[in-house]
Amino acid sequence: MAQQLRAIKRRIGSVKSTQKITRAMELIASSRIIKASQRVEAARPYAEEMRRLMGSVAANAGKIDHPLLQGRDEVSAVGTIVVTSDRGLAGAYNSNVIRAAERDMRDHGQDIRLFLTGKKGVSYFKFRGHDVDDAWTGNSEAPRIEDAREIAETAGKAFAEGDIDQVRLAYTKFESAMTQRPVVIQILPMAEEDIEELEKEQEEAEGPSPQYEFEPDPEEILNYLLPRYLEGIIYQGLLEAAASELAARRRAMKAATDNAEEIVEDLTRTYNQARQAEITTEIMEVVGGAEALTSADGGRHGGEG
Repeated sequence: MAQQLRAIKRRIGSVKSTQKITRAMELIASSRIIKASQRVEAARPYAEEMRRLMGSVAANAGKIDHPLLQGRDEVSAVGTIVVTSDRGLAGAYNSNVIRAAERDMRDHGQDIRLFLTGKKGVSYFKFRGHDVDDAWTGNSEAPRIEDAREIAETAGKAFAEGDIDQVRLAYTKFESAMTQRPVVIQILPMAEEDIEELEKEQEEAEGPSPQYEFEPDPEEILNYLLPRYLEGIIYQGLLEAAASELAARRRAMKAATDNAEEIVEDLTRTYNQARQAEITTEIMEVVGGAEALTSADGGRHGGEG
């Protein structure tokens, strides 16, 4: 019994130590979410205006033979940028975005070229035998514009040289601290529905539609804007993913902390019951011993009489 009590006490101590760690990680994630969500909100207007600008140029430039505007006759190779985290302990965050990316790959069914961010994505796809064209790790919680620029240059070059016919971005969209959603979007060439949507917005807008004159020619403008468009869209995805990662980690650590609390309560209850049983046994042994002594003493006096 004493050995069992010691084992329970050790287990309680171990769970409490783990609880302190998960609680600390929850608090750290909570403090970082504020800054991460602010970065998301600050970057959204730029990404939206860049998308609008590219769509406006595409919609008003007339017939231009440019890969950004013209889809390939045959899409045989698709480059997919998958944004994951460097660390775990974030619940289903990584598995959800990877599952969305894999579903998108199956739907396209072409030769898939992988461009990965985050150690978790790299280890997942390499373990399953996938070739990885390029990978970026170490900054999943606090992405930099330099990271987005490097990814954009790598994927954009592969697209411009004809190595891939489409570039798609899989990331987790940050909608709120409680809601995050994995999405996959096409970023190159600009999807026809995006251009049609922008044309529709212009038609529905009050007042005359803007008229454009291009200096220098539209192709030069697009060549200049293309890297910045890619960079802005990818950077927005990295920021959204970083905020989503922190939100998922906070939620996972809170659940772990709450579970640890329940385990400690159950173990404490078990310990108290075992301790009570031990005390009861000791009392019964004392009482039994006293009764035995009394009986022995009574028998001795009876013999003397």
